[in-house]
Amino acid sequence: MFSSEELRRYNRHIILPEFGMEGQQKLKAAKVAVIGAGGLGCPVLMYLAAAGVGTLGIIDGDIIEESNLQRQVLYSQEDVGKSKAATAASKLKKSNPFINVIEIQERLTSDNALTILKDYDIIVDGTDNFSTRYLSNDVSVILNKPLVSASIFKFEGQLSVYNYKGGPSYRCLFSEPPAPGEMPSCSEVGVIGVLPGVIGSLQANEVIKVITGIGEPLSGKLLIFDLLSLRSSTISFQRNEENFAITSLGNYDFNCELPELEFEPGYKELTVQELKTKLDKKEQVFLLDVREEYEYEICNLGGKLIPVSRIQQQVDQIPENIPVVVYCHLGMRSAMVVKFLTEEFGFKNLYNLEGGIHAWSKQIDSNVPVY
Repeated sequence: MFSSEELRRYNRHIILPEFGMEGQQKLKAAKVAVIGAGGLGCPVLMYLAAAGVGTLGIIDGDIIEESNLQRQVLYSQEDVGKSKAATAASKLKKSNPFINVIEIQERLTSDNALTILKDYDIIVDGTDNFSTRYLSNDVSVILNKPLVSASIFKFEGQLSVYNYKGGPSYRCLFSEPPAPGEMPSCSEVGVIGVLPGVIGSLQANEVIKVITGIGEPLSGKLLIFDLLSLRSSTISFQRNEENFAITSLGNYDFNCELPELEFEPGYKELTVQELKTKLDKKEQVFLLDVREEYEYEICNLGGKLIPVSRIQQQVDQIPENIPVVVYCHLGMRSAMVVKFLTEEFGFKNLYNLEGGIHAWSKQIDSNVPVY
């Protein structure tokens, strides 16, 4: 039953003929686990809490960083450094005191996933890595629970409902994760801030449809949405029985973002601490920044800017008689450049900066902006 306060709160739902008291009661009785309280998780959690989903579980082991605030609208500046799960739970309880919010300050793994998710009715995946996507899929198959999963990249979002009433699973669409290096991360290529708001809201809508039985959930269909053109398309896919033979969880330590490079003897790296020591001693070092021009404008360590795409054309601008420290955002592109220049041009004086300018900001100089 609903209190008078709840009836007033959910009035706009209840007066919908397609929804009514029955639909609102289904929301109140539902238990939804949201994996990830980031860009997608924030709008999902906010709208499900506002809608009156009775129990929300928030699973996230990360803390809030300043670079999150551009898109993770549940948080504010004073939340930087705090737990995402705990902060989100606190704010959702204040926004709707009639729901139960459970915070789980852990990263979902094959060791804890079945235990954490077994008591929920629906699993929502809003994470940004393939390891958790495949893990959440396999858990949903083993536990026979619907999975509402979305992803975002630059200006494009994707959304589908998996394992719903005999429908196909995530593996029916993407049977295997991409090979290392095939998919860069949002931290490398960026994402427009409003995109997770749009896709996360649609994701919350799919959860409500699954709970209440109204409308037609995106089962067996992948919605692709382009924010720049405001065009969308839907791809249909079929259930493959081979993907439902999963009985246990395996190894999900996929590393799709960093390529598994095989380096020739002589490949060298420097930590940011080692580079700082060299600079403090005023040793002769040539800094080579291989990021894009817009990244250089955000922050830089000085030196020569030659984006990856122009390295081969401007190789004559790289000295061979003094140490050259190559750096990028996180250390991936620079490692590939060091490998390329060493193998193709015979350079013997190159050092990759481990962790890139991000590590420099975190470990050496916090005045260098994190992006």
